[in-house]
Amino acid sequence: MKLDLSGKGAFVTGGNLGIGAGIAKALADCGAKVALSYYSHPDEAQETVRQIGENARAFQLDAKDSAQVNAVFKEVSEYLGGKIDILVNNAGHMVKRVKVEDMSDEHWHEVMDVNVSSAFYCTRAVLPYMPEGGRIVNMSSLAGRNGGGNGSGAYATSKAAVIGFTRAMAKELAPQKITVNALAPGFIVDTPFHETFTGVENYEGIIAGIPLKRAGTPTDVAGAVLYYVSDLGEWVTGQVAEINGGVWFV
Repeated sequence: MKLDLSGKGAFVTGGNLGIGAGIAKALADCGAKVALSYYSHPDEAQETVRQIGENARAFQLDAKDSAQVNAVFKEVSEYLGGKIDILVNNAGHMVKRVKVEDMSDEHWHEVMDVNVSSAFYCTRAVLPYMPEGGRIVNMSSLAGRNGGGNGSGAYATSKAAVIGFTRAMAKELAPQKITVNALAPGFIVDTPFHETFTGVENYEGIIAGIPLKRAGTPTDVAGAVLYYVSDLGEWVTGQVAEINGGVWFV
């Protein structure tokens, strides 16, 4: 058993910054050739590619658009040598905090599309290019476990749905020896998410409530990905990694 991804091709959606960039760098550090997608922030995507080096390329992708997903996955497969061994469905967003009483249909559907439909579209699109023994990792959230904070009802619901989708796919794809697992990160700093939706001024109080007394980092999340996609996690599927410093566990 080894943590060696040499010869593997990996695609990380939303891999331009934050958690996604951390995952893309970790995969490359273990020998994988990496494609990453971005919806916005192209400069950050190119900077992540620069940091990784010649074994990385960025692709613009709106993961909510199934036709675009299909087209980009074809391009990515060609870049990775005709196959995609590893898919990390990291693209997602809260969009904004909205209480249910004030929530529009448009907001609800936008959050579901960016978090759930995107994972479905990308999983469906990768299968023609994923060989036997491939690995898929989906991005859920602590919010999908505990309901999230005020105004995150749509987001929490979408992230809980990602867990259900993960387990359904784990069963469906098992005959091809494709494993499908999920991540449920808690308070991860050095990401735009908490800077936008939590506020730096609230960090100290949040950290005080974490049993391990520190915030998580993209590296903490990437470690779980490496376990799932390497030989170490070969017999693990349908599982959720709770990456939260002890705030919540089953």
